[in-house]
Amino acid sequence: MTNKTFFVCSYGGSGSKMLCNALSKYGDVKHVHSRNPPDKLEYVYQNWIDGVALPNEETKSKHLEWFSGVAVPIDEIKNYYIIYIYRNPSFSIPSRFINPDHLFNIQCNPNVKFENVLKTGNDLYKIKEFHYNYTKPNSNRNYKIYCVKYEDIFDKQDELSDVLGVGKLNLINTSERKNSHKELDIIYADIINEMENNDFIIIN
Repeated sequence: MTNKTFFVCSYGGSGSKMLCNALSKYGDVKHVHSRNPPDKLEYVYQNWIDGVALPNEETKSKHLEWFSGVAVPIDEIKNYYIIYIYRNPSFSIPSRFINPDHLFNIQCNPNVKFENVLKTGNDLYKIKEFHYNYTKPNSNRNYKIYCVKYEDIFDKQDELSDVLGVGKLNLINTSERKNSHKELDIIYADIINEMENNDFIIIN
């Protein structure tokens, strides 16, 4: 059986760690918060602790969950599965984005305040940019991105297993949040509508 490596990417609050845990029994898993997926697939900095030789000592100070600038050899790419999991931002933001450390993790200005987002009515977190960086087709990429809608994952997880060539994921929805944030519903109305109409899995 071919060894699989899964890069699970997200802007946070979208079930990415849950999915990482579920996939860990089927291969090597890396949690990724890089805002820009590279054209040529790269290792993430976390590979430092897994014995992959990266170029210099400076690399060690970089965030472990970002792409590293070091290309994955072309003959190995077939073993890599890059998954982007996203969720309605009206649910994601209240659970994660209040923390400046998380904003840094997703390469957003850590000084952005939640109250300023509500006051201005603008996407100061640049979630739309993050989302489209992964979901818009890019013919320059040398790998596929599996874009997965969180809202469907519990009912359709067997479909994801089939696409990734793995066994049961056994995902259970433990989220306690039942209602979206009304002001965020307005700010992100266009992208929320688009997300709701997306297929469960989009491959590009």
